[in-house]
Amino acid sequence: VQLQASGGGLVQAGGSLRLSCAASGFTFDDYAIGWFRQAPGKEREGVSCISSSSDGTTYYVESVKGRFTVSRDNAKNTVYLQMNSPKPEDTAVYYCATDPRIWSCDYFEDYVKSRAFSSWGEGTLVTVSS
Repeated sequence: VQLQASGGGLVQAGGSLRLSCAASGFTFDDYAIGWFRQAPGKEREGVSCISSSSDGTTYYVESVKGRFTVSRDNAKNTVYLQMNSPKPEDTAVYYCATDPRIWSCDYFEDYVKSRAFSSWGEGTLVTVSS
């Protein structure tokens, strides 16, 4: 299993940025993909999740609801995180992750707490300037 997040960079507050998570080595559309972030000095946080194609669920942490949108393109084995109206507090390294036991986002918060996601990609740094 390989995951690679990309698309990070410097963005002004109120702008937009799209992160990508390219996946390989597994049956991509059968599993959920989670987006996480870790800001300096803070614990890693579960930000968003998109389920397998057959399940059709998504999850957003309260702080990004209405601003971030997660989507997947199974033909490209890629998941996207569209970040609209980012805020300085969104500054963090963003990671994508998956696990063969997880295909739904219904219990994403529990999966985050139990550290259930087992395969992680390299992160991409997002810096939001005020």
